[in-house]
Amino acid sequence: MTSPAPLPAHDPLAALAGERFVALTTFRRTGQAVATTVWIARDGDRLLVTTPADSGKVKRLRNDPRVELRPCSRRGAVPDGAVTVTGTAEIVDAATAGDTLTRPFAGKYGFEYRLVLLIERIAARRQRERVLLRIAVTP
Repeated sequence: MTSPAPLPAHDPLAALAGERFVALTTFRRTGQAVATTVWIARDGDRLLVTTPADSGKVKRLRNDPRVELRPCSRRGAVPDGAVTVTGTAEIVDAATAGDTLTRPFAGKYGFEYRLVLLIERIAARRQRERVLLRIAVTP
């Protein structure tokens, strides 16, 4: 499997939205960075990430909305020379997000996305509440 290519500097929003996986970095209260591999989709001038509402990244974003994004492999390996894109994340609950929560991801990732949600539901023995992270990239 090949590593994702470094992002072109001219349009980081489009380049990140085209990646299969992105390392999303959020920050603890201490300032320590925590990177997590996520799926990403584009919604106009924003990037979208969906995650369980009780995840660590959501807890960290409630205290500090800053994020950093870099292309990565499925396992989180960031290629040499990958450009870091900064932004701020807004947490949107599932009731507010509606179809926006699933449509972009189901369209981009197809069966794989639905399968992961099913496995998550079986493993948790319930439907986990999910939220949408709406990310504005800073110029």
